[in-house]
Amino acid sequence: MLPDFRTTLIAFLLGLLVVSSDALAETGSGVESGADCPSAHTPYSSKTVLLDLLLNPATRSVLHRDAADLFTGVPDLITRTTIPTFAAIVNVAWVSASTNLPLKAATIARLDADLSAIPVTAAATRARCARYDEGLSGLPPAVSAPSVLVFSKTTGARDDTAINAAAGALRKIAIAKGWTLVSTENGAAINDLDLRHFNLVVWNNVSGDVLTLGQRQSLRRYVEGGGGFAALHGSGGDFVYDWDWYVDSLIGARFVGHPRSHGFQPATIVVDDPRSWIAHGLPQKWTMRDEWYSFQASPRLSGAHVLARLDESTYDPTEGKLDLHMGDHPIAWTRCVGDGRSFYTALGHRPENYDEPHFRRLLERAAVWAAGQGPTSCIDGREIQQPLSSASK
Repeated sequence: MLPDFRTTLIAFLLGLLVVSSDALAETGSGVESGADCPSAHTPYSSKTVLLDLLLNPATRSVLHRDAADLFTGVPDLITRTTIPTFAAIVNVAWVSASTNLPLKAATIARLDADLSAIPVTAAATRARCARYDEGLSGLPPAVSAPSVLVFSKTTGARDDTAINAAAGALRKIAIAKGWTLVSTENGAAINDLDLRHFNLVVWNNVSGDVLTLGQRQSLRRYVEGGGGFAALHGSGGDFVYDWDWYVDSLIGARFVGHPRSHGFQPATIVVDDPRSWIAHGLPQKWTMRDEWYSFQASPRLSGAHVLARLDESTYDPTEGKLDLHMGDHPIAWTRCVGDGRSFYTALGHRPENYDEPHFRRLLERAAVWAAGQGPTSCIDGREIQQPLSSASK
């Protein structure tokens, strides 16, 4: 019989890993040289993303020899090597720490020693880097302002219904505001030249590591230099991140899990700052049914401006033996990142919620703020007042 952790993990996958052939077809051709791939030459260990261990026959053999029991009964949804795959957002160390039957320290030490002895060959680098994009972005050479770029590439967990619903909601917001909206799943679109055309970049349920080192640097320069960023639901829902700046500074919270066996639960959302321009017009409390994320710590502790939080007394924040209570449980917030504006909300797994009027209003006003058209902006990590534009009145 599988431990509670594995049962939960498998159920989680069955609910989240919805793959469409269209999405797979739209994935870029991949980085062939491997020169700019984040893990191109990183030595193997138990902390290597599971996908990279499974792609190499030598490391896969060591994995199943040294830690065979860890994967007993685990379905293809976890061990598959075609993206999107859950293997892209977990590693052996995380799986071991999360199971009721964790690997012993001596076993992990032996696994690390055996894995580190395996060289990262040119073939291994090509396999690791094939899921990244480079080359032409495919974006139009000119875009009318104000403009928003919606990016929805996934290499980890993918839910097309949520992605499509969010895209539809964002399209309606853009039409209402007179914005130009461009959508892509090509990581090559995240470059200095193309990003200059956009007031706002939205990560629509992005999961897994999707940018090369150069693309990471471009997004960071864009945001810290005064650009706008917004991220929805799954964009902050990976168990393992390779890019610390993204999760710790741009999003500002590390995902730990959500209740799954209870299904989608209704819960009360409380407006944390009723004086916020973004929250203006929202009721002090409202109820939604969704998938409720929990995080290692409240983003408030690292300086986030919390807009809304969950009342944990109104739903069950547990999963088997896993206690997901946070106490202070933000669900939507903003951050100043350098001179840039960042908004994240963990709301938005159920497609129906993108038509829920309170969530739609929150999303619309947050997008306006992140696009630089709200009453406040960011300078050197601080939120400051700015003249109210006609678009934000």
